[in-house]
Amino acid sequence: MAIKKSQLYSALWESCNALRGSMDASQYKDYVLIVLFVKYLSDKAGQPGFRLKVPEGCSFKDFVALKQDDKIGEKMNTKLEAIKELNARQIGDLTLPNFNDPTKLGSGRTMVDTLSRLIGVFENDALDFSRNRAADDDLLGDAYEYLMKNFAAESGKSKGQFYTPAEVSRVMAKVLRINELDRAEHTIYDPTCGSGSLLLRALAEASNPRVSIFGQEKDSSTAALAKLNMLLHGISSADIKVGDTLADPQFKQYGMVSTFDVCVANPPFSMKNWLASGMENDQYNRWTANLLPPAKCGDYAFLLHLIASMKSEEGRGACILPHGVLFRGNAEYDIRKYIVKQHYIKGIISLPPNIFFGTGIPASIIIIDKKNKDSRNGIFFIDAKDGFKKDGAKNRLREQDIKRIVDAWDAQQNIPHYCRMVEWNEIEKNDYNLNIPRYIRPVDKEVQHDIEAHLHGGLPAFDIDNMDAFWKACPTLKDSLFQLKNNGYYSLKPQKAEISNVIDNDTSYKEQGTAFAQLLNEWKEAVKPQMLAISQGERPKELITEWSKSLLAKVLGHSGLVDAYEVYDVLLNYWAEAMQDDCYMISNDGWTYPEVKAVKRKETTDKKTKQTKVKETVCMYDEIVCDLLPVSVVLAEYFSVETAEIAKLSEQIDRKQADMDNLVEQNTEVFAIGDDDEQEENKEISVKAADVKAAIKNAYKDGTSEENVKFLQQWIDLSNEKDVLNKSLKKKRSQLTDAVVAKYSVLTEDEIKMLVVERKWLASVISGCKALMQNVTHRISNDITALVERYETTLSETANAINDLEKEVLASLKEMGFTV
Repeated sequence: MAIKKSQLYSALWESCNALRGSMDASQYKDYVLIVLFVKYLSDKAGQPGFRLKVPEGCSFKDFVALKQDDKIGEKMNTKLEAIKELNARQIGDLTLPNFNDPTKLGSGRTMVDTLSRLIGVFENDALDFSRNRAADDDLLGDAYEYLMKNFAAESGKSKGQFYTPAEVSRVMAKVLRINELDRAEHTIYDPTCGSGSLLLRALAEASNPRVSIFGQEKDSSTAALAKLNMLLHGISSADIKVGDTLADPQFKQYGMVSTFDVCVANPPFSMKNWLASGMENDQYNRWTANLLPPAKCGDYAFLLHLIASMKSEEGRGACILPHGVLFRGNAEYDIRKYIVKQHYIKGIISLPPNIFFGTGIPASIIIIDKKNKDSRNGIFFIDAKDGFKKDGAKNRLREQDIKRIVDAWDAQQNIPHYCRMVEWNEIEKNDYNLNIPRYIRPVDKEVQHDIEAHLHGGLPAFDIDNMDAFWKACPTLKDSLFQLKNNGYYSLKPQKAEISNVIDNDTSYKEQGTAFAQLLNEWKEAVKPQMLAISQGERPKELITEWSKSLLAKVLGHSGLVDAYEVYDVLLNYWAEAMQDDCYMISNDGWTYPEVKAVKRKETTDKKTKQTKVKETVCMYDEIVCDLLPVSVVLAEYFSVETAEIAKLSEQIDRKQADMDNLVEQNTEVFAIGDDDEQEENKEISVKAADVKAAIKNAYKDGTSEENVKFLQQWIDLSNEKDVLNKSLKKKRSQLTDAVVAKYSVLTEDEIKMLVVERKWLASVISGCKALMQNVTHRISNDITALVERYETTLSETANAINDLEKEVLASLKEMGFTV
């Protein structure tokens, strides 16, 4: 079977534990990724189309042979140099980490143990990269991205800038018309390429995968990561150079910086001391002494370099910069005014705060396009700062946020509170200040209090009208909930507790639910044949692109209550969670009989001999593991009667136990037996059947009352009944386990397809989408409840309540002898 991405990610992150603690994440990533590269190279070498080679004695098994070798670090360095030398044409001048560095890896036995553990992680049988042959499976590339993200998260404020979040990279790549790059001579360039993720996302959008990519990175070890990233994505032609882009650009032609079709960049924010002596009049004409970025802030230096690196007629690019570049004054004002008057800026996208590693400040994507710049009407602004999900300590763009941004950019149509085209004359009137709140008014979330309603009660028409989106979608819902009074204010018809029920039972709301369910069913019936037809060699990424596109289009065409982009998010989230792995398994291996794991393996280490022992036990039916076809699906389809019987028995056992516990709790002194020591206060009494039987047998001798004996016997009777039920349960569970394992072995390919596609994939997606409709009920109900509670107590009622409380306090004080 092919490797699951989730399994690979887990195994790779485990490898980091071998080094974590001995050095900073920004350092140990280099060691982990090189060993990953060696494993990948060894597994792939010799396969058709794979150009890299493994020198004699340098395969991964030769690295494994070095475990516990006293000179393991030195020998690993020698083998890595041999790999680099044999593949010099593809790898180039790759900076290798030193595996014999005692300052980072420890000395003597510490180094030997650390490197041995690191190699050992990659011996996992699941990490056989030779088995993954899906046409578009960037398994290692995606795993590399996963590690980069986690390394960046752990590297701290000043060391996480080598990685641009994949979601932001995707947005940048999709707004740059990169799909027009259809020839190998087309070029993409990143002057601050870091680990190369932004370049690769841009390349993924090109029509021709052979488009040439170029990058420069100041830090040599980070440049090495970029080269590895390219190789693990199957790209050996990328030109990655090392050097300071501002002081010494490496890509030059005829004494000027080279120009490219597309430029992308995520430079260090507000870099200090970038301006070296003699750079005031730039020899490459990127800036002049009259238009010179501040020496203590390099933001505009990078942007001007990017503009100079774009082809004069067709060049375009996108650069991530902090919001300050949009409005800061002095020298930056002059540069901003110059760039705006040149009509270089095509758009600005405001991003959420705290999404970049190394900084929490908000930033924007500045989109530069030289094509048709003189016929452009203005700058298209998108305010996407509120579209994100909390992800640990950082924020992250969701799939729906990415799609919403890209769709808005493609349409170039005004959307209230989100995006609009701002013409040049408006920007000039604002003195070239590009701060987004000047042009896009955010949604007013401040509660507007109505004094009249506070004084006399009622619900203001203004607040009811603000819920107009609900009333348009459900024409009868407003009348079901509210009554308009003569004074122009509304009153709530049902009780507060009944608001949700009224919404659910409203005719137009139910029609909305029915229509939404019909849309989902239409989409389901359209994509089901495509899902059933997946075969070996399929391109899963193309499939999900088509399925998600069709689902979004289906829901967007319906003016309903559910946000179409949230529906889109449900599908894409499920794809990432489970469906992606399934599709890649099918693409690799076809609809083969699912690999069923019905045995549990537990490893234990003998403390004396240090030998590892493996104990195997048979799984029960609900513990059986099958990645493609979960046991829960098989149980629901074929064994619903049996599972219902087992559930019923389990409930009966739980009730018997509850009766026994209640009996003990109500008669603690009677059941305080079997323990010679005095019972601890509040300690839960542990009752054993043998002790209870002994207490009954010795009742006469111990002077136990008949009533207490009755309680003891009652407990024994319940215990016996429970034992009978437990035996029956054990038997039925065993029988069901045998039946489930047998069923897996006789499933036909058509049955497997039906179960996976209909019962697993589509059932999960449709269920998630329908939950969104129920969320609408909660949202409407919560909004109305909050509105009602805001005005349900009038000012006079509040004043009267205060007076009553004051009287009670005064009366109490008087009783205590105090006079106010």
